[in-house]
Amino acid sequence: MALFRSDLSDIPGGEVIGDGIVLRHPQLEDYDDWARLRAQSQAFLTPWEPEWALDELTRSAFKRRLRRYGEDRLSGRGFAFLVFRAGSDRVVGGCNISNVRRGVSQTASLGYWVGQPFQRQGLISAAVESACGFAFDELRLHRIEAACIPENTPSRNLLARVGFAEEGLARGYLKINGEWRDHVTYARLSPEPTPGP
Repeated sequence: MALFRSDLSDIPGGEVIGDGIVLRHPQLEDYDDWARLRAQSQAFLTPWEPEWALDELTRSAFKRRLRRYGEDRLSGRGFAFLVFRAGSDRVVGGCNISNVRRGVSQTASLGYWVGQPFQRQGLISAAVESACGFAFDELRLHRIEAACIPENTPSRNLLARVGFAEEGLARGYLKINGEWRDHVTYARLSPEPTPGP
């Protein structure tokens, strides 16, 4: 299926090189490594993520995920990346640019996760920095938004470290692990003026 190809040269973001990391669109060949890391990190991740489906880690669910990512990428609505340490083909986490909005807003949402064995190594900070560079330079966006649960101190520190400004508290913002949760909202603006719609 065309949506699984990694050579869509006319669509931005096949691979993004960062400081010690590489962001690459997920491929079917990544399933085993991705599923193993997600399973190993489940207890670590679930307090911060939407509720996992019963078939979350199955190959068929991963294929559906790839199909949706491909559709989003082709339409320009979103860009999903897996994060790899530079020089390695081992998945360490993920970083997504989603809800891309054009017109007068020129903005998108940022999400990310890291597998428990790779936390606090600077890999996701580098991934977020690279994803923002891609969003500003390649997608020509003006604003990147992010949000995290108030008690997620590591995520809040990461966002501040890579130039996001705290903007306020959004009540019942996202449904996390089956419960609507308040989130602290953040944004980072493009360092360069972006063209209008």
